[in-house]
Amino acid sequence: MSVAALSQPLAKPQPRALLAACTAHVFHDGCLDLIYVLLPLWQAEFGLGYAALGLVRAIFTATLAGAQIPVDHATARFGARASLAVGTAVVACGFALLGLSRSLPLLCVALAIAGLGSSTQHPRASAIVTDAYGGASRGPLGIYNFAGDLGKAALPALTSLLLLAMAWRSAAFVLAALGAVVAAALVALVPAASTTRAATTAPRSTADEGRGFAILFVIGALDTATRMGFLLFLPFTLIDRHASQAVVGLGLMLVFAGGACGKFVCGWIGDRAGLVATVIVTEAATAAMIALVPMLPLGPLLALLPPLGVALNGTSSVLYGTVPDVAKGDVGRAFAIFYTGVMGASAVAPAVFGVLADHAGRPATIVATTACALATIPLVVWLGRLRRASLS
Repeated sequence: MSVAALSQPLAKPQPRALLAACTAHVFHDGCLDLIYVLLPLWQAEFGLGYAALGLVRAIFTATLAGAQIPVDHATARFGARASLAVGTAVVACGFALLGLSRSLPLLCVALAIAGLGSSTQHPRASAIVTDAYGGASRGPLGIYNFAGDLGKAALPALTSLLLLAMAWRSAAFVLAALGAVVAAALVALVPAASTTRAATTAPRSTADEGRGFAILFVIGALDTATRMGFLLFLPFTLIDRHASQAVVGLGLMLVFAGGACGKFVCGWIGDRAGLVATVIVTEAATAAMIALVPMLPLGPLLALLPPLGVALNGTSSVLYGTVPDVAKGDVGRAFAIFYTGVMGASAVAPAVFGVLADHAGRPATIVATTACALATIPLVVWLGRLRRASLS
């Protein structure tokens, strides 16, 4: 099918746009986080230390983060339908190559290909939701982000189940086939591309506008670094407590399921309590619960993971919904820049925390992740003051 055919209009753009964005988000975010299930297997097969594991994990996210802005610019003329469908197909090709890999360098190439394909998802999918709903997009964007966490819960769990019946390379082929199905579905679901709307907010000074987006960018990066630092070591924390591979997958599923609820609940609370209060509560709760993790045996630890997931992922729903409010002009480009910072932190944090763990031990990473969470609190207070001043 030609690129032009992929860009023809479809009916009912609002619900179709949201369903398409959610479908893409489920698959792409699920693929990103199922890597955590495979890390212990790669460590055993290739003899990797924590720093090397962090670097391997970072390949997918670093490629995704680095390619988002240039790929978004390059594919804008083809429309969201072609961009998302082709990007998803590229992810499927990356997982097919992962299934063929017999060496660490080829595995890294496969992850980079998957990351390149996934770079289309966040800016394009967020932009089509914003285009479809305009000034009423905060709620639909919350649903879109909620869908991403459903993928983070479902695909790691699916991968764990597949690993009970087959080798990890065979599981990669199954995931590649799933990607091909999702790519075909996006061709049918994504409406024709439209011009990204500018944010519709009250007038603000240019200085406050730019400063507010920069602060939000840093908060998003720190929030993501906290999440990545915790998730990198969660499988090994569970294994230290004699958890099986299935229980490791269950633990990740509990975190991600809690995160999905957190996206929904915190988005709802954020609309009522406001950005500042919501972020303060979620980040303080995240820091407190991460500090408890090393002290708990397996059963209580598994019980803690769902509420920890709520706090760990809930903040991001409020942050993403604030992007159109502080964006300067092109909301699609603002999302691309914001997601680049978020995914850049997702790429860098595992490597940094891995080096820290190799040299100072895993307890040091607990201190570092809690510090990242707590560092967001004064920043969001500052952002809140700027927004109040700009609206006065």
